Amino acid sequence: MREIVHLQTGQCGNQIGTMFWETISKEHGLNADGQYAGDNDIQLSRLDVYFNEASNNKYVPRSVLIDLECGTMDAIKSGPLGKLFRPDNYIFGQNGAGNNWAKGHYTEGAELVDQVLDVVRKEVENCDSLQGFQITHSLGGGTGSGLGTLLVSKIREEYPDRMMATFSVLPSPKVSDTIVEPYNATLSVHQLVENSDQTFCIDNQALYDICQNTLKLSAPTYSHLNNLVTTVMSGVTTCLRFPGQLNADLRKMAVNLVPFPRLHFFMIGSAPLSASASSSFRNLTVAELTQQMFDSRNMMAACDPRHGRYLAVTAIYRGKISQREVEDQMVQVQSKNSSYFVEWIPNNVKTAMCDIPPAGLAMSSTFVGNSTAIQELFKRINEQFSSMFRRKAFLHWYTDEGMDEMEFTEAESNMNDLVSEYQQYQDATAEEEEMYEGEYEHEGMEHEE
Repeated sequence: MREIVHLQTGQCGNQIGTMFWETISKEHGLNADGQYAGDNDIQLSRLDVYFNEASNNKYVPRSVLIDLECGTMDAIKSGPLGKLFRPDNYIFGQNGAGNNWAKGHYTEGAELVDQVLDVVRKEVENCDSLQGFQITHSLGGGTGSGLGTLLVSKIREEYPDRMMATFSVLPSPKVSDTIVEPYNATLSVHQLVENSDQTFCIDNQALYDICQNTLKLSAPTYSHLNNLVTTVMSGVTTCLRFPGQLNADLRKMAVNLVPFPRLHFFMIGSAPLSASASSSFRNLTVAELTQQMFDSRNMMAACDPRHGRYLAVTAIYRGKISQREVEDQMVQVQSKNSSYFVEWIPNNVKTAMCDIPPAGLAMSSTFVGNSTAIQELFKRINEQFSSMFRRKAFLHWYTDEGMDEMEFTEAESNMNDLVSEYQQYQDATAEEEEMYEGEYEHEGMEHEE
């Protein structure tokens, strides 16, 4: 089996992570204690991608729960899934990171990191063939961003050939929980550019918009937002957890989505999303799913794909769906919207299919897109970062933990480089293509000589 080890760090990461386990436990027919209570053998066939089997038919999530304060852990332990996780896999400090990336990365977090790596090592040794790691965290706070990126780089050192996928909640334009978010996010992106293989960008503002405009919820709560995120997480990993017509895994997804190693920040979305009042008025078809999936209002990051171009897209369909229909839809989308896809990567939409739909739906789809429009998100963080960093506001909190100003400057220029790389490929046009073709012909003539 191709196992995945899951890590959740910080308050946000733990809340999203716990909801993710709740969602996939339901899909696999497990109750809150990890006992199988389903009625379909398919649910059991690939349980070991995410779960270890313990004695007396109990399935235990291969999950490591990490925080620098104990509040979040206590909430999980006393919550409905308290008995699901292995007690040794809760790792927490006492002091907290206080929204400070430097505390999470260099001081408080560094004290805890060896303990976490020991648990990760144990989990990896129990795997037959480890596929990779996934981590849920936010980039605005201290623990998820500081300790989260420290873990990503340490795991990268130890398992360089395994996939590293991160579900990262980025600061959004209208929902700000802390003033120093731009610092924490910029320092984190600096790490993720180098050490992660795929980063799924999630943004609270976009989630709020989906809840209010599409799902018509008047007062969305964090559990509504987390629910949206876990829908996508379960969609992204469907093909690993259930047999299907066309299987995809983390590595296949990365190979098809990442044309250049630094450009691995994805926009995600899922369909169908509709208000419960209007769901009885729709007929779910492949065309309807596809149309909704590519809709900019469905994206979970606050940037508009119409402002950029897609380098590559993966579409994951679930349910009893004909392969032919999906292929036709994809050809149609690409020919109708050809200006939104770069022309120098032909057929840049990959599809994956799984026969098992999520609970309560006949079919659903998940969208993962690598679009140059994601630069809007980095530009926004960068502007906020520069306006504070120019005046060295709040900087002493970071330098007191032993950080150097130079690290901020490096992180800023790395993010600027990332933005200009996206821009460069967005502007790459057919004229350049002719230039490259000329080069190829020239090389061919040299070889003949």
